[in-house]
Amino acid sequence: MNEPTHSESAPPCAAPHDEVELPAFDVPYGAVDTHAHVISGDSAYPMVAAAARSYTPPPATEGKYLAMLDALHMTYGVLVQISVYGTDNRCMLEVLRRHADRLRGVAVVSPDVTDRELETLHEAGVRGLRINVLFGGGIGFAAMETLAQRIKHLGWHMQFLMDVRHLPELMPRMASLPVAGVIDHLGHMPVAAGLEDGGFAALRRLVTDHGYWVKLSGAYRISDRFQTFEDVTPFARTLIDDAPDRMLWGSDWPHVSLNRTPDTGRLLNLLAEWAPDAEIRRRILVTNPARLYGFS
Repeated sequence: MNEPTHSESAPPCAAPHDEVELPAFDVPYGAVDTHAHVISGDSAYPMVAAAARSYTPPPATEGKYLAMLDALHMTYGVLVQISVYGTDNRCMLEVLRRHADRLRGVAVVSPDVTDRELETLHEAGVRGLRINVLFGGGIGFAAMETLAQRIKHLGWHMQFLMDVRHLPELMPRMASLPVAGVIDHLGHMPVAAGLEDGGFAALRRLVTDHGYWVKLSGAYRISDRFQTFEDVTPFARTLIDDAPDRMLWGSDWPHVSLNRTPDTGRLLNLLAEWAPDAEIRRRILVTNPARLYGFS
């Protein structure tokens, strides 16, 4: 096993905690962590060039990922292709194939991907494609219409890693896509921008008027209060109140691109603050992701 290398253009980031805060509420059977990554660290899975990526993560292995799911009482999980692997989905696909009953995936592909390649991804458990405009190594907005047309027959969705402060100008394009859409990390907009920010207002319209989904994940990426994250609560509650049947929860493990990482269990326990009603939490954790990713 070889540790990944890094340079000044791709700084190293911190590893996740080995121990996590235990769930503070009864996590229902069928619960899904809809957002996490695996990172091999083996030279057989090279990262994109340092100049083309935004960070250099330490390994976050399949075994540690599954241990995290078990610790948080998650029945199922969704792996998202990490930006440092670019469009080389092999590491993720191999994990999906080994746990076909438990895991689904979201891939990253170029617009010239072949139909056969898409079919192979589907057979492995992939159910969506990711557009990433925040970190190097991703596929951007220029490709989204082409890719949406390519995956329409598969019943997949498009997932967007973006700062929703840019959403107002993109709304016409995103609202007209022929597939379902998912927004990562509560819109990845700093909460300091406020509930009345035009980007957050656009996100709410995208959900209520156009049927988009939102991942209640990455609170630590938008908060000014690390490890408590109480300033995120009004944003999460607003989205949940708007459309409880369009919300998903994700750990965002192993919390890449940071020099300090949050407690993954604390992130799950935020959900009890955001959605005090157990039935709403069950929808977010079980019913909603079962529909989107095809868990039975």
